[in-house]
Amino acid sequence: MLRWNDKRYHTLDYEMKKTFGQKIIKLSLDGGFTCPNRDGQISDKGCIFCSEMGTGEFAGNRNCDITQQIAQQKQLLSTKWPTGKYIAYFQNFTNTYAPVDKIKELYLEALSATDIVGLALATRPDCLPPEVIDLLGKIAESNYLWVELGLQTRHERSANFIRRGYNLECFIDATDRLKEKNIKVVVHLILGLPGESIDEMLETVRFVGNLGVWGVKLHLLHILKDTDLYKYYRLNPFPLLSRDQYINLVCNTLEILPPSVVVHRVTGDGAKHLLEAPKWSLDKLRVLSGIDKELARRDSYQGSRYQKTSIK
Repeated sequence: MLRWNDKRYHTLDYEMKKTFGQKIIKLSLDGGFTCPNRDGQISDKGCIFCSEMGTGEFAGNRNCDITQQIAQQKQLLSTKWPTGKYIAYFQNFTNTYAPVDKIKELYLEALSATDIVGLALATRPDCLPPEVIDLLGKIAESNYLWVELGLQTRHERSANFIRRGYNLECFIDATDRLKEKNIKVVVHLILGLPGESIDEMLETVRFVGNLGVWGVKLHLLHILKDTDLYKYYRLNPFPLLSRDQYINLVCNTLEILPPSVVVHRVTGDGAKHLLEAPKWSLDKLRVLSGIDKELARRDSYQGSRYQKTSIK
């Protein structure tokens, strides 16, 4: 049976320690970007679940430069992790949505900071023009780099509901172009979207598992106050996953992912003061423990039911 130290799935912590030989800590930074789904290029509403912070409630202060944000984030996290190296993580909004010279300046500033060993960028597949892909390819030649894309679902019905703003072909094309430059790709998935069956959610997981991506992030659908999803939920209540349902779903997901895929997270974080539902998600340790216990009960592990298939 495959094991990743004390886990039955391929964690980011395991991958970072294997690569760098020590604890690696992500520093969430705000590069001052916006998003074409907010500024009118595609829409002015944003994705239905997205908060005013662009899902970056824990990111640095955009009024400070990147060097200052890195220092502040190091200080903030020093009580939990007093030693270690760092990944500079441009987290909120769309971190390639700017002229290439501007984003190059921000990325290189981050990489030049003390104890920064790599770069992580969250963006959209429709915001990766050739010149940006070329820049990322050059950075990846001499730096540890991964790029995160928010697919959330492969189903067009759900994609339209969440107002994703691009189609599946756009996502596949961006993934292929990044991989051609040897850039690691991490895909965000949301489990529990309204109207999706368990089988449909797992269909998305199988699709992503067969794309040859480097990593995934699994997010529980959670509802934050003052988002359009919150307004919709108040007017049209829909069932949310229970803790036990979610734990079982994550275990099913892990079983059908390739063992090589790095699992960056298995649940989502919502700021306590903003979280409307489900409240049980605030007890993250209980969720993580529940996943470990369920995999042990099944005597199972990541990839135990993986089958390579065509993505078509």
